[in-house]
Amino acid sequence: MNLEVQVLRWYIAVAEELHFARAAKSLNIARTRLSRAVTDLETELGYPLFVPGASPTTLTEAGSEFLPEARRIVAEDEELRRREAADRLSPTFTIGYTEGVTLTKWTRIWAERFPDIELNLVSTTAPTQLESLLDDSVDVGFVRLPIERDGLSVITLYEEVVVVVVPKDHPVAAYDRVPVTDLADEHLLQDPVTVPEWAAVATEIADGTRSTPPEVHSNAELLEYVAAGLGIAVVPQSIARLHARKDLVYRPVDGVAGSPIAIAWPTSKTTEQVEEFVGIVRGRSVRSSRGPASTPTAPARRKPARTKKPPPSKASRDPRRKPPTGNRPKRK
Repeated sequence: MNLEVQVLRWYIAVAEELHFARAAKSLNIARTRLSRAVTDLETELGYPLFVPGASPTTLTEAGSEFLPEARRIVAEDEELRRREAADRLSPTFTIGYTEGVTLTKWTRIWAERFPDIELNLVSTTAPTQLESLLDDSVDVGFVRLPIERDGLSVITLYEEVVVVVVPKDHPVAAYDRVPVTDLADEHLLQDPVTVPEWAAVATEIADGTRSTPPEVHSNAELLEYVAAGLGIAVVPQSIARLHARKDLVYRPVDGVAGSPIAIAWPTSKTTEQVEEFVGIVRGRSVRSSRGPASTPTAPARRKPARTKKPPPSKASRDPRRKPPTGNRPKRK
């Protein structure tokens, strides 16, 4: 049922005043108009809101039960209007970014092209990156794949190298890079599902001796456990750099899939601002068009190649040689 918010406001005023004349005066409308609007609302709802003929004005039981719902609808409408007014006064564009992503290049270009649209940046994590897109906290988000893509537009941008993080005195620290098979005897401090290549060769999984890893709430906490010697961590290189410590080292791992970074946004909310920002991320210049590619022009017709005449033969250059007579008639 699509109830008119203005009429609900009038009904709330009568319910609070319990007097039609005073409510009409506070609303600055005629009493007859107010009475007619409430009557129409009762007809639409299918039940009376006020006891007919009661003096003073009295809510029916149904009218009392409907009052909180009416207030909720009016409050939501007022909040929506407030947000729309705020957007008109100071347009903003909100970007979510998962840990390890650097936005400086893209935000700088945005600021140069759209100085009147304020940028808001919201830091997310792997567990919150999808939620921020679905609850309208951000307009676009830089996410770490994989994510659930239903209702989203997703463009993969690049893939990060994955590294193993170990204490600096760990044997792995002596090498420039390490194959995942060399980590088979290590204890991974993460869910094996996140590193299936390690799980496929892990000794502790094969022989059933794997213990439950500690509950971890952040990457910083994860690397704290690594520094304490409780196990290893396999993370994207940007995460290792972000939380770099003097007592830890990280080395690239061969045989483990990279960590893709993508830009994503709700498909149903592909606004002009979203298209502009995605264009910036993909390297589109300020002069390039977002429309369909123009029809290619037909290639210019090539002029036929000029054929060089062969040089005259030696005989033809001899001035003593008589020209051929051909079929010329003889002189009489």
